[in-house]
Amino acid sequence: MATSVASFIDRRIDSGALPLAVGDLVALSAILTVGVVMHNGVDYLATFTVAWLLTLVPFLIGWAIAGPLIGAYSAGAAESAKAAIPLAVRGWIPAAIIGLGLRWTPLFEGGVALVFAAITLVTGALALGVWRWLYFKIVG
Repeated sequence: MATSVASFIDRRIDSGALPLAVGDLVALSAILTVGVVMHNGVDYLATFTVAWLLTLVPFLIGWAIAGPLIGAYSAGAAESAKAAIPLAVRGWIPAAIIGLGLRWTPLFEGGVALVFAAITLVTGALALGVWRWLYFKIVG
């Protein structure tokens, strides 16, 4: 059992994809922060830092779970934008659903409106796709 779990994880996570992982976290945090600023203003980030960070946490938890399971950090993802972008978008869909689900619970404030869910799905996928496209344009 432990061998099959280790084998599954080994196929899903490759050390060559570490730059993608760092960039993904930055891209998702940035796009979610833009949303916070659009609704609350820039001063909110300094005045209500914990609330701002708690807005990011459910989605970053979702990404930490779904991204690797989908293969967003597999060896194939680290090879080309053609592989990396679809894996990120496919990973973001369940990640966003997990994040929205967490926001629906009493653990996190904010709730879940249909418009918010749609915007989160689209902007998160775009942020990941654009970041990964830029990465492979720069790195090659």
